[in-house]
Amino acid sequence: MINITLNKIDTLDSKMDEAFKQLRTNLIFCGEDVKKILVTSCVANEGKSEVSFNLARSLAEAGNRVMLVDCDIRRSVMRSRFQIEEKVNGLSHYLAGRSALNDILCQTNIQNLYMILAGTSVPNPAELLGSKRFPAMMESLKTVFDYIILDSPPLGVVIDAAIIAPNADGAVLVIESNAVSYKVAQNVKAQLDKSECRILGAVINKAERSDKKSKYGRYYGYYGGYGAYGGYGGYIGDDESSDQKKKTKTQNKA
Repeated sequence: MINITLNKIDTLDSKMDEAFKQLRTNLIFCGEDVKKILVTSCVANEGKSEVSFNLARSLAEAGNRVMLVDCDIRRSVMRSRFQIEEKVNGLSHYLAGRSALNDILCQTNIQNLYMILAGTSVPNPAELLGSKRFPAMMESLKTVFDYIILDSPPLGVVIDAAIIAPNADGAVLVIESNAVSYKVAQNVKAQLDKSECRILGAVINKAERSDKKSKYGRYYGYYGGYGAYGGYGGYIGDDESSDQKKKTKTQNKA
């Protein structure tokens, strides 16, 4: 196993830390059979990767051995986001048969938190993610780790998360407040339903912070400014409103 250092880790304020503890508790009470958790979103820049990381970190802080897998082998931002300097192979190398599983497992400088980085970007991510090597990896990981968090690309833009979903025990959908239409969210839900992956719930992200509780309860905080996914192509729901498309296009260029 390779040791890597996460050189840039954001400190959560008390409200955000408490929110992730609540999310952690809610997932634990989904049942002892829910150990492999897919995290996805509808479109780019909804804060999905940051939610994935902080969920994994919260589970690790509770004493669980947690593996965070960066499944975005199209356009990963994990290495740059956490300023990881070590040169290691990742998921794409394993799926392409260029690395053994043991050669891509990384232990981080956070106790109990392990990672598999995305590796080199590839032109055929759907084919690699749909290969027999992915479920074989999941079978191996579940014998060693208490929880496996799968950070996948936005399902409203590319199909990757739906390909991965059958290997998970459940899915969490990250939705940016006031940014995603009901129709796009329904299209993403339909894709997860087709993959027969149980939907565990949704995280409302980038909501306006307030000391007052809304009718929806406590929000999970604001995560703006974490970079762009960009370059994924069109929507699964092609009849999305033009205003929403323009808004997302602007976000991707940010």
